[in-house]
Amino acid sequence: MSDDFGYLGARVRARRAEVLPEGFFSEAARVGFEDFLRLLAESPYGDYLTGRDLPGVDRAVSEQFAHRVADLPALASGDAREAVRLLFLRADLANLKAILRAKATGRPAEEVRARLVGGTLPEPVLQALIEAPDAAGMAQALVVPGHPLAKALRQAAAASSDPYEVELHLDRAFFADLARRAAAVGGPFAAYFRAEQEIANLATAFKLAALGGVENPERFFLPGTQYVTLPLFLRVAGGDLAAVDELSQTPLAELAGVRSLSALERKARCLLLERAHRGATDALGPGLVLDYVRTKEWEGARIRLLARRAYYGLPPEAVEKEASCP
Repeated sequence: MSDDFGYLGARVRARRAEVLPEGFFSEAARVGFEDFLRLLAESPYGDYLTGRDLPGVDRAVSEQFAHRVADLPALASGDAREAVRLLFLRADLANLKAILRAKATGRPAEEVRARLVGGTLPEPVLQALIEAPDAAGMAQALVVPGHPLAKALRQAAAASSDPYEVELHLDRAFFADLARRAAAVGGPFAAYFRAEQEIANLATAFKLAALGGVENPERFFLPGTQYVTLPLFLRVAGGDLAAVDELSQTPLAELAGVRSLSALERKARCLLLERAHRGATDALGPGLVLDYVRTKEWEGARIRLLARRAYYGLPPEAVEKEASCP
């Protein structure tokens, strides 16, 4: 094992050849479920496809990710390992938030499962989190020794029974620690996580606006963002969603014009993928690994979503916005 990113970069470059081409997704968006399974069987996911149903697709995605992506932190030590581990912990946070939001809106478990990407949590733990009745039950289910979000979830669930309040507490706890760790790495890696923190602040403001009349909304603001400032955050949190248009002359210009959390999440997902791609030339740093991990997470999420479109016989346009980044 190496303490720098040279060895990791070499391994990642070899694995990038397995990333699915855009043509796979174009075809997968138009075929029925049996043809979808045939396409998947002919791809690098074929060796992991052991069932001809939606759970079989989910398992194939999870197992391929575990064997081709999730082992990357084990290929380095010291600071390099810690930096790469941050990528997977961020996915754990995204998954916890997706499950919390599904419980708040009553979405079925199958739909929740399709939105989960990457991360370090084993399948049995993810399933237990999905099946938990509420945030407190999720805190009991997240039994992973040493996982930093386990403690944060317990504290958040103890402070509030509102899933959105719990989500906001998780954001604050995670990003406070992330800002310190990413800054120590620097380069494209730190720039990517700074963009994530900007977006996290904006998403939090949209959630607060939806809740309406939250006392002391500034307590949810993550300090240190350059473009989503506290005044902008408070305006959006207070219901002035048009204030987001002030980002039109900043590096977050793609987010100007959004008026809903769902629209923000779609735009932000594509913006962050583009930011991650910028690190692909960073062969001697963490940027190449960042790009690969985020690409594979997005790939798995698209496969799961398109599998459900095919299984339920939905038209391609039903998932077009969720399954693409124009």
